[in-house]
Formats: sequence, C-alpha cells, structure tokens
Amino acid sequence: MIVVLSQALGNWSLAWGMKHDGAHMALAPLAVLRTIFSPWVGLGIVLLILWLLSRMALLSWADLSYVLPVTSVGYVISAILGKYSFAEEISAARWAGIALIVAGTALVGRTQRNTTEAALAVERTGRGGVLPEDAEPDPSRVRCARFHEKLETRT
Repeated sequence: MIVVLSQALGNWSLAWGMKHDGAHMALAPLAVLRTIFSPWVGLGIVLLILWLLSRMALLSWADLSYVLPVTSVGYVISAILGKYSFAEEISAARWAGIALIVAGTALVGRTQRNTTEAALAVERTGRGGVLPEDAEPDPSRVRCARFHEKLETRT
C-alpha cells in the first residue's frame, strides 16, 4: 500500500509543484535548484524516494512479475488524481486502459507472490531454502539460479 500511495501522491505533488512553481524553470542552475526545493516539488521528491525504497523492499521478497503489475494500481490512482485535481480530460481509450490495469492487477494478485525455487523451499520447509531430497526443481529455475551464480562469481 505504501508503494502505491507514495507513487501516486509523489507524482501528483510533482505535477502540482511544476504547474505552480516550475513554470519559471529554465536550464539555469539556480532556477532548477529553486524549483527542486519548492515545497510541492520537494514533497514529491521525498514521496518518490519513499516509493523507490518500498519498491526495493517488495522486490526483495516477491517476484518482479508479481510486484510490477500489483503496484501498477498507482497509475490508476494517478489518472484519477489528474482528472479531479488538474481537470485533465481522460478519453474512453484511457479509461479502457485503466480498466485493463485493474483487471490485470486482480489476476496477478491471485497468484503466488514468489515463485523462485529457493523462496518456495523456505515457504514449504522453513529450512532456510533447503529443498527436501524428494523435491524436483524446475529446470528453468535451475538454469536461472546457475546464471545468477555465474554472475556472482564474476564480480
């Protein structure tokens, strides 16, 4: 919930600040700094930093293919905020896209949040990722794990 709200409210705050304080922004360094430190733009930056940190936390315990669709609800909230705060026109095609995002989020939300072999082993066994001897790992996940091991040995 934090990741969704901080994204939507951070983007809204940035938009509000840029529409009111950023109109005079140019490529001049002082004008850029003045805009960055204006209250609404600054709040937007802080909220988007919170969004980034909370998204990083989510990605540490759930699959990318789960986190991104589920957190895309923030785009729906942003569109609604834009319509009612800035009087933005949202066409039927945009509303249809928003409906597809909601439907996709509902579908993804019904799936398992983490499908990596090690995480599944932790969830199934509670033994720190040690698979039971009779477990058959998925070959595609084994290839992925080997790829990551190779990357780690190179660095």
